[in-house]
Amino acid sequence: AAMDAFFIDPEVERLPPASVRLLEVRSVPSPDGNRIRLALELTPFQKRPNIDLVLTDPFGSVCGASSILEPMGWKMELTLHNRLSDPQTGTYLLSISISYPDLGEVEVRQVPIEISTIERP
Repeated sequence: AAMDAFFIDPEVERLPPASVRLLEVRSVPSPDGNRIRLALELTPFQKRPNIDLVLTDPFGSVCGASSILEPMGWKMELTLHNRLSDPQTGTYLLSISISYPDLGEVEVRQVPIEISTIERP
């Protein structure tokens, strides 16, 4: 696409949709447990994927979600909000799905996120 012209590095091998994978996930929960700072890195891609994120609390209930539609780059940072009014300590689970409309899911990963302390205001 014409808009990709600024981002193409001829030295980087860009993979076809079926080969796109999640390389790294870093998470940093906020002290109050209401937000989680995420850094995601995918393999370089030829075609921009869709990424769905679902956060579940230690009891298995969905407490946050986000969708990233066709990101421009393969490295991204975002803040995922925990919708619980009173976040609890424990192990939360972040489910990440990478997909394409014409291909479906190419990777699904579950990443535990430990929230060990909650600072109350």
